[in-house]
Amino acid sequence: MSRRTMLAGVAAIPMAAGLGITKASAAGHMQGAQIPRVNRFGVGDFEVTTLLVGSRTVDDPQTIFGMNVEADSFAAVSSEANIPTDKAQFFFTPTLINTGSELILFDTGLDGAATAQAVEMAGYSADAVNHVVLTHMHGDHIGGLMTDGAETFANAAYITGQAEFDHWSGTDNEGFANNVTPLAEKMSFLADGGSVTSGITAMAAFGHTPGHMTYMLDSNDQQLLIFADLANHYVWSLAHPDWEVRFDMDKAAAAASRRNVLGMLATDKVPFIGYHMPFPGVGYVDTRGDGFHYVPHSYQLLL
Repeated sequence: MSRRTMLAGVAAIPMAAGLGITKASAAGHMQGAQIPRVNRFGVGDFEVTTLLVGSRTVDDPQTIFGMNVEADSFAAVSSEANIPTDKAQFFFTPTLINTGSELILFDTGLDGAATAQAVEMAGYSADAVNHVVLTHMHGDHIGGLMTDGAETFANAAYITGQAEFDHWSGTDNEGFANNVTPLAEKMSFLADGGSVTSGITAMAAFGHTPGHMTYMLDSNDQQLLIFADLANHYVWSLAHPDWEVRFDMDKAAAAASRRNVLGMLATDKVPFIGYHMPFPGVGYVDTRGDGFHYVPHSYQLLL
């Protein structure tokens, strides 16, 4: 490039201002916050994909979390974690496991179309899902079972805890009646210690619901726990397991389950997936004082 050419180019730069080109208009319209929908990693020979099928902002979080603590304590804990006290962000994260021979979906979100879309974004079709495992039967876990009155995962068999199914079948719960009852003949049931398939074992963690289950993955000397709704928030529930959560049906039992399972995860350094943890929902547990601390996954499971 000659000196003359270079100077001509430099001289042209100020002219852009005269043409009405500003930084804002050059950048285009603001797109808003964006969260990825799919996250994949390995656990031994299993391929594990977390799927974000919904997220929403909720006001007044202390009406949900920390119901048994003073507002000042709630505010202090929140401030220390750099999160506000007037709003919280909820995440809804089913998990897809490819064992090499089976494609297993854990929980189905609130809406069948959104969950099927996330499965497709992960590279599969809804019809490719062999098994759907329900950790428990709150609406945000069973709402995606049906789409417009038909099975969302038409080729799947269904697995859930016996205690959980028995509880809800004895109620007039509309979500259960509309989404689970039509599939009862295709459903099989587990108790604590039961096996979904080789390397995936049910572990009872009752309290959130009467039959709430977690599921331990164990493959090629690696483990990971799908802990569903054991803790519904990484600070206000996981870090403080004795804080009451509105959605826990038996609050004392739920707190006991949290202490038991989180203690095991911290001691054994086993990673976990939490259905309501900030997406991608994968992390570790450390002990901290009388409670625990959430350590988000970085790259450990990518190695």
